[in-house]
This record gives sequence, C-alpha cells and structure tokens, in this order.
Amino acid sequence: MPIDFELSEGSKLAQAHYRQVAVDQMRPISRKYDLAEHHLPTEWVDYWWDEGRFSFHDKAENKTAPNDGFVTVCLQAEELCWGDAGLYLRMPTPALGGSAVSSAGTNEQREQFMSAFREKGGHPIWGAMAITEPQAGSDAAAIETTADFDADTEEWILNGTKIFCTAGEGASTADGGFIVVWATIDKSAGRGGIKSFVVMANTPGMELIGCEKKLGIRASDTATLRFDNCRVPKENLLGSAEVRKKGPTKTGDKGFKGAMATFDASRPIVAAMATGVGGAALDFLKEELENQGIQIRYDTPPRELTAIERDVIEMEAELQAARLLTWRAAWMMNTGKRNNLEASMAKAKAGLAVTKITQKTVQILGPVGYSKKLLVEKWMRDAKINDIYEGTQQINQLIVARRILDYPSAMLR
Repeated sequence: MPIDFELSEGSKLAQAHYRQVAVDQMRPISRKYDLAEHHLPTEWVDYWWDEGRFSFHDKAENKTAPNDGFVTVCLQAEELCWGDAGLYLRMPTPALGGSAVSSAGTNEQREQFMSAFREKGGHPIWGAMAITEPQAGSDAAAIETTADFDADTEEWILNGTKIFCTAGEGASTADGGFIVVWATIDKSAGRGGIKSFVVMANTPGMELIGCEKKLGIRASDTATLRFDNCRVPKENLLGSAEVRKKGPTKTGDKGFKGAMATFDASRPIVAAMATGVGGAALDFLKEELENQGIQIRYDTPPRELTAIERDVIEMEAELQAARLLTWRAAWMMNTGKRNNLEASMAKAKAGLAVTKITQKTVQILGPVGYSKKLLVEKWMRDAKINDIYEGTQQINQLIVARRILDYPSAMLR
C-alpha cells in the first residue's frame, strides 16, 4: 500500500487548531516557565485538562480519514512543541505510561488504567514511564530494579531507583496517575526477565526523590523515583509473568519485547516534537530576515546564492526530511505495519536536524540570538534533548543498522 503524504481534512483542521493553541496559550508563558523551573504551569495544565480530555481530532471525525489517527498525534506534538516543548511535556496526559499500557497490557488493563483520562471532571492527572537507572541508561537490558512475587499476598514487590522520568512528579503524586516501571523478575534471564509494572500514584514504597535541573525543557518535570519494598497487585504486571530464557517468544508473552514496542509509538512522537522546535526556530529566522529585506531566492543557482540563503535552504530541507520520515513511521503505525526501523530513522534524523537548525539560527542572528531577548536561545537548549531521550542518536543509528543488515544485537553492538 503506497503512502500518501497529503493530510486529510480532519488532520489539517487539527493542525491549525493546535498551532492556534501554541500561539495563544503557550508562547505567552514560554519564557516564564523556562525561568521558573519546577513550578507547575497551572494556567497551562488547567487549560489542557479541559481542552485535551477529548481530542480535537475527534471533533472533526467526519472529515478524518480512517488511518490518520497517529499521524494527527504527531501533528499535535509538532505544533504544540512549536509553541513550547517543555510545556508540551507537562500536559496532563497518559504520555509514555499510556503508550506502555497500550503496547504491553491487556484490554482490561487498558480500560482500568486509562479510564481516568477519558472521564469528565476531576483534577489533572499524568502517566509516566520509569526505565533509566543510574547504571542503566541506553541499555535497557541492564536494568537492576527487581520485582519479587509474594505468593501469600499475590503482590509484586519492587526495589530500585529510576532517574530521568518525564512527568514523574505529576504521575507519582496526583491521585489517578500512574508510573509504568521496568524491573527484572529474573536477572539470570537477561532481557527475558524484564517486565513492566503499573504503580499507581502515592503507592506506599514509591518515593519522589526530586526533579532534575536541566539545560532545556525546563517546564517539564524530570523526576528521580525510589522504590523501597513497593507493593503492587499481581494484576498490575503488563503481559505475562513467564520468563523466556531462550528460543522464540511464547504467544502472549509481551515482556521485554512488549515493553520495547512502546518506543515504536513514542519515537515518532519525539521526532515530531523535534520538528516542532526546529520549525519554530526556522520560521522565526525567515521572518527576521524578511523584516531586514533579505529574500530567499529559491529559483537561483546555488553558486549565486548568499551564505545565508544556502543555510536557510539546507535547514528547510533537513526539517522536511525529518517531517516526512516521521509521517511515514506514524502512517505505518496506523496501518498495523511493523515500524521499528522507520521509528528509529525518524528519531535519529529529527534529533540531528533540530540540533543543527537551532544552532544555525542562533549563529545567523548573532548576539541577539544568543541573548534572552528572544526565545531562539531557549529553542536551541530545548532542541538537544531530542537527540538524547527515547534512545540516543547512537542507539537509534545502531537499531537502523541492525534492521537494514538483519543482524541480531549480539552481532552488532
């Protein structure tokens, strides 16, 4: 089935709507919460909880193509990160925790843990995912947090520390929120022993240690969580408790592979976030150049272009390449096609592109671009995280190489 890069009418309506949200709700408070790190952006959270409970995409469903739902999710991410990437990450949504439940959970678990985000009323809540540990960063298989089963109480007991948990503060403290925690039930089984568990907010034994002070996305809460004999019900294990040490995955066993499938959905969203930040910088740069009487001559041979014109055209090409890779990965997700190669390609390309675009924008604008008079320097700081989280640039390039060459992880590290 060929991919059509033309957006549906519903997606176009959603795109325009989210751009207006970015302009009206996010840009006016962007600098405020960049400076006020770790302060809850109450006006944005309250607005989004009311606005975002039901997707704008649903309101335009009569104009929506049947297979563009996840494409519109990526359009939402791009447009809102054009507004402010940190505020986007602070939205009260299921986020990565919800992606994990959807990827590895049962229908009953999806209903149980996601229902609060669909019901009207109530206070804002968040979902989050806890993977990274002090000794286990890009290599998720090196996780040391343990989960032991207590047969007497039919509970799992979690012990360990998780760092860099996006939305971890809100998800661990706001009633109704939850954290999906990756832990091993059998260290000797390696990847086969790693499972994911849903820990509801304010569960005894789960402690919020603090939030990171960061270079960018400062409006986002990036938490450290400690689990000390934290007990969760047996039913909170996502997928099967069966440990697979060797051989093919058993039917229904969604353990490590099921948890890793979360990234097939999250990486295109991160790539879309990157194109949003890159688009913000590039749009601003072109507007400033136009105000100074500098026009980009697209019909002129490259040898006759100025250095600035060549830079802008190259930046536009990089951004569009990242965007189209992102839409491709999202389209494949919609149609049920395996997209782990395409998701990593989009993430790797977008991370590089947004880093180059924002740095070049600051450089072209000179001292004023480097100053806090403009948001440009903030976009440069916000950009770099897209090259790091959800798998670093190097990890995603490694995944791409393995998929193209059809090599297992043991043969290509």
